Amino acid sequence: MPTRILIVGAGAIGAFYGSRLACAANTTVSALCRSNFKAVRDHGFKVTSPNYGEQVFKPEYVFSSPEDARKAGVKWDYLLVATKALPDVSDDSALIEGLVSDGTSIILVQNGLGVEEPYKKRFPKAAVLSAVTIASAAQPSHGVIKHNRWTRISIGPYLPHLDQGGSGSKPDDKAVIDSNKKIVYLLQEVGIKDAESYSHAGLQFVRWHKIAINAAMNPSSVLSGGLGNQEMSLDPEISRHLTGVMNEVLETAPKVLGKPLPPKLATVEQLLNSTRKNSSGSKPSMWLDWEKGARMELEVILGNPIRLARQKGCEMPRLQSMYALLKAAQENRDKAKGSSRL
Repeated sequence: MPTRILIVGAGAIGAFYGSRLACAANTTVSALCRSNFKAVRDHGFKVTSPNYGEQVFKPEYVFSSPEDARKAGVKWDYLLVATKALPDVSDDSALIEGLVSDGTSIILVQNGLGVEEPYKKRFPKAAVLSAVTIASAAQPSHGVIKHNRWTRISIGPYLPHLDQGGSGSKPDDKAVIDSNKKIVYLLQEVGIKDAESYSHAGLQFVRWHKIAINAAMNPSSVLSGGLGNQEMSLDPEISRHLTGVMNEVLETAPKVLGKPLPPKLATVEQLLNSTRKNSSGSKPSMWLDWEKGARMELEVILGNPIRLARQKGCEMPRLQSMYALLKAAQENRDKAKGSSRL
């Protein structure tokens, strides 16, 4: 039997990794789409990449809704969830209700901290794999995917009982770890050479490390009126602010996870120097959401780190200030939009 994978949230990132996985031996990939359903159903995805050239990726099945996917009655080996994480709006774990069976692994390719817990609570027997990617990709039109740069994806099993103060390993941990190794192997097989397998704790550190970048760049872009990453990193005062935010996150992570920060992770100065050299003109996703009037990922990028820190008796004043201000701004904006429709 082939390994069967369903991409849940087939936007730019989901479709990019789906297109690569579809090249693996004895593997089929399907897609659960939203606004791009008709284009993908009729033509598949047209994917261009500086690494892999041009490819037309036609999923085995293309679904327009979770209900359609449930009706297909397919037993999925992997559900790769690449939706935007907005727990203050909806619980996306409900999307895959009825799609998880014995042996199904859920891969969460989502930003932020705490994204795994809703899935673990809803599907306690399923293997939940946590993934962090720095790949840059866009969908300029429905079904057209432009991969720009980077391919790195880090994946680790979500086994919170192994955290500080946990009760130790459980009998089914090995199956979760093996499933994690298998998907990383499949990605490496199709040319994602920097796909990496991590332990539970190792992957959570990778999440915190990416939070250091996202919690600095994303809110600051909105608060500065739409400055891009490079512009902010080159501004003397904003650069000091970014340094402070990143240090706050990376100093808090070991206190929450109960282990020292791994030495191989890039330092704050290395992160900022890389940003200063990046002349692509890219702007953080939070600014793009704000600009189009969409909800921002405030909870998983700011709120959850603050709450996790408080559980350990720590405060994150820089993150808390940005969180409070942006949450109020978002609520006021949404109220104003609602009033204008009356």
